[in-house]
Formats: sequence, C-alpha cells, structure tokens
Amino acid sequence: MSVSEASGSDVVAESSGVLRCSVDELRTLFLFEKLGEDQLQWLCERGHVELIEPGPVYAEGSPATCFYVLLEGTVVMSRRVGADDIEVGRTSTRGVYTGAFMAYLGDRVPQVYNNSVRVTEPSRFFVLDAPVFAELMTDWFPMAVHLLEGLIAGGKWDRTTLVTLIKLQEEAAERVSKAPALSPLEASDREDAIADWLEDRGCREGWQLAPTFVAAGLDVEWLDHVEAAVDPSTLEAALRWLNYTVDTELLMSEIEDSTTRISTLVGAAKQYSQLDRAPYQVVDVHELLDSTLLMLSGKIPPGITVVKEYDRSLPPIPAYAAELNQVWTNLIDNAVSAMNGTGTLTVRTGRVREDDVFVEFGDTGPGVPPEIRNRIFEPFFTTKPVGEGTGLGLDISWRIVVKKHHGDLSLESSPGDTRFRVRLPVTWQDVEES
Repeated sequence: MSVSEASGSDVVAESSGVLRCSVDELRTLFLFEKLGEDQLQWLCERGHVELIEPGPVYAEGSPATCFYVLLEGTVVMSRRVGADDIEVGRTSTRGVYTGAFMAYLGDRVPQVYNNSVRVTEPSRFFVLDAPVFAELMTDWFPMAVHLLEGLIAGGKWDRTTLVTLIKLQEEAAERVSKAPALSPLEASDREDAIADWLEDRGCREGWQLAPTFVAAGLDVEWLDHVEAAVDPSTLEAALRWLNYTVDTELLMSEIEDSTTRISTLVGAAKQYSQLDRAPYQVVDVHELLDSTLLMLSGKIPPGITVVKEYDRSLPPIPAYAAELNQVWTNLIDNAVSAMNGTGTLTVRTGRVREDDVFVEFGDTGPGVPPEIRNRIFEPFFTTKPVGEGTGLGLDISWRIVVKKHHGDLSLESSPGDTRFRVRLPVTWQDVEES
C-alpha cells in the first residue's frame, strides 16, 4: 500500500519526501483531537507532512529547528553516553512527538535537540518549524505555557536566572562523575542532613530529594552554594529542577557503566574463546588469565578473595590459547570448590628458568590428602560428591599442558596451602605428542 493510499486522498506528494497535510488525519491524533476546524486548517497551512526514509531524523545537540509528530512508522530515540549512542526509547505509537517542544521558551533556554532520533522504516511525520510551534503554544495555550513554566521555575524566570541555573546544572552533572563511594551509614547521615536543610527552607517532602543528591556526591555545602545563587522565591523550584537533572545524569552514568561492563565482558569472552585467532600463536599469559577470571567471576563466591601476583616481566609465550584458558578454568574451579565459599585464591606467575614460565593457582582450602595425590590426574578420579564432578578436569588439563605444550603440571599441598603449578616453555615447540 502506498503512503497516499494509507492516509487518504488529501495526502499528495509535493516534492521528494514532502507531502501535503490532511486535516482529517490530524484530527485522529490525540494531540489535536480537541482542536477546531480553523485550528486544524491553520496547522496544515503552516506545517507539512514529511516522509523520512530509514536513517537519522536529527542529532543530539543540533539546533532544535522542528517539532515532529509521528503519523506512521517507527522511531528510535537515543542519548550520547561517552563514545556510544544508547537507545532510550522506541515506539510506533501515532501521535508521539519529539524535537523542538521547548521552543515556546525562546532564547531563555538553549534550543537544541536533547536526544537523537532515527527511523527504522519509511516513516511519516507532521512537522512544524520551531517558531510556528512557539506561536501556536503562546497564542492558543497561554495558560498551559504559564503552568509549564511554573513547573520548571515556580513562575517565569528571567534570562539571568536561567543562565545561573544552567551553570548550576552543569556543575551538578560534573559532580555526578566524581561522586564518592559511601558506606550505608555515611549515605544515611548525609541524607538526613540534606533532608533537614531542605525542610528548614520549606521544601515540601525534601526527604524524597535527599537520596538523589547524596548519590550524586552533593552535600549541604553545595546546597548553600545553590541558595546563594538563586532568588529565594525560586529556590525550591530550582532544587527540584536540579534534582531531576542529577537523577537523569545518574541514570546515564548507570547506562554508561553497564555498557562498559558489557563491552568488557564481550572482550573477555572473545579473548577466552579465541574464536578469531590462530590455534597456536604467541600470547600474553596474563591476558588469558584475566579473561578467564572475568568469565568466572560470577562463580566465585563473595567470601573468596582473588589475589593476583603477576610477574609482568614475563615474555609472551607460544600456546594454544583457548585450551590454556580451559586449563585455567579447571584449576580455578577446583580451587574454589576446595575452599567451600571462604578463603583466598592466589594466581601467581613467574619464571622457572630462562626457558620456562609458570602459572600457579593457590587456595587456602583443607588440602589434598597424601594418599590420593598420586591419583588426582587420573581420568574419572574425583573427590567431589556424585553428580558434582566428572573427574576429567585435571586429566584434560594435564594432557593440554604436557602433551600439547610440552610443559608440566604439578601439585604441592598442605592444609591451608594447596598449589597447582603449570610450567610452560617460552620457545616454539614441535607438533604435539600423541
């Protein structure tokens, strides 16, 4: 079905991507359903319908020149977080609007798009230029404009006040990135102090604002700074606006942190699996260890402390990287199981002699009894309860280290100090032994 067939005969192409407006179509949108015929006609005369192919509509930070209302299609909204665009919303609901919706405030606020918008399919929008939207709002809805300004400022703010608030907003956003880590007791004390400060100044339900300010690293001293910078009549509205700003920044920081964690985990998974690399290559043993520890971090109980004692002077070694990661996995899993939820896992690297390096996994568990130490590398031998172990982990690890890498896997154990040591050559080896 074509665009014109979907929207009625009033929708006729005028030029590439630009369509004539239909009063009948505007009447079906929740934004305009209460408007009279003259008002709908005014909109159609001053606005237009635009067909936008998949791709960007506008970019965050660009001058906000247009007000967009979705007629048909799918829009995706995103915000810039560090070097990434993070999706914050996606909708196909007719009548949703975006763009220059603050145009009625004129030069009292920066008129830029506060997010980026793109469409994922050919999409139609009703579009008004920002000055036209501002005229519409102030002429048709003066009371609504007054109330909206009141929500922001408790009344109309002059340019000087707005500039001051924007500076405070920028300061608050900067403080979010430097917020200190607080203990629950420290956070509670600061929340009480801020709640008392807000209550003393007549701020309604200030206790609801306090946790956000504390999470952002803002304290009573900073609130004193805000109080000194704004008119007393607008203090509460300014604090609520700043609280909203801080809450948004905290959310964006959380998204950025989550994105970083995901990126790190994806990198670790790639390093762990070695899917994109040759099977036998020169590798940094510490990179392999770190990727394995990260991949297993969810399986290491909080009661176990991981200590890394790396000799960073070790040279890269030739290895089957993915298979060494399997060795690390088996040895870490054994150590964690032995400690039963509490203890210290020590991962240590070093040089045995000029031709070899070692990787050692130590745990503070009860140790391996002397009578079974000579059997632990046998296939299917396990000390774990039935159903919890196959008895193949150490056998597989021994084969990978000894047969494929011409190295050695050994054990030293006493109560509270068990160490599995992997020794690996630093020079290229011949084909693996059979």
